[in-house]
Amino acid sequence: MSEITLSPEPRPLGKSGLTVSPLAWGMWRFGNSTVADGRALIEAALGAGITLFDTADIYGFESVQKGFGDAEALLGRVFAESPDLRARMVLATKGGITPPVPYDSSRDYLTAALDASLRRLGVDHVDLYQVHRPDILTHPEELAATLDAMVASGKVGAIGVSNMTRHQTTALASFLKTPLASLQPEFSPLHLDPMVDGLFDLAMERDYAVLAWSPLGGGRLGDPATPRGVAVADALDHAARRCGVVRAAAAYSWIMAHPARPIPIVGTQQAWRIAEAADAFKVTWTRAQWYDVLVAARGEKLP
Repeated sequence: MSEITLSPEPRPLGKSGLTVSPLAWGMWRFGNSTVADGRALIEAALGAGITLFDTADIYGFESVQKGFGDAEALLGRVFAESPDLRARMVLATKGGITPPVPYDSSRDYLTAALDASLRRLGVDHVDLYQVHRPDILTHPEELAATLDAMVASGKVGAIGVSNMTRHQTTALASFLKTPLASLQPEFSPLHLDPMVDGLFDLAMERDYAVLAWSPLGGGRLGDPATPRGVAVADALDHAARRCGVVRAAAAYSWIMAHPARPIPIVGTQQAWRIAEAADAFKVTWTRAQWYDVLVAARGEKLP
């Protein structure tokens, strides 16, 4: 029986022309670090073979008064002290969440949000800009024109969407001149929606890269508190023991084994855990082993 094996080799980010690692590192909790600690985490990710770095203007946000832009600003300070790091990464950021509104993807707001992100980061362009969440009050034709203008300006290399449904994505894509490069849904063994709601199928049909946020279920896979969570953790542990890796690495591997080739966004802010993520490539799967995890994740047998 053939096994599913994973390669750490870089792959295209959709049709963008960018090449990225099969794992990404996310900066949701990055804003509270010092510059030295932040640089150490970035170097740990690069050392683990990660080249795709995912941030957002909302990252670091704690309240209406505090934290908006903190993760981008800290990354900008790291770049200022170590400018060589910028050239070694594919830099992605997002915009469109505006507490307490909550969402705004209008032309004027997103254009200003991109410029603000560039100022905080201290760069003249980002490689990937994604709309963070769908704004129901912005027509997809207006959003498409905004994103196309960002690319035409040279401030953005490629565009993507985060947390959009299949139909929201196809509606936007129908108005775009620039092809979408990426989708960023939540996906883990504890959150299977993109696998069953058509989003992964759309990604495979149109060659969109999939960036999977919260691949460890928001930490629930590390400390499961429900019978379903325990069952999934046990199934992953079988793979982890078989391949000599930790549970998290097995989870990343299980995600990457899907033919949509999702890119898990590693969210840990501990350098040694970032290094462990690279062990995902040591894990192999037979179909039966991969489906064992899916059955546990579903909480019922497959039909």
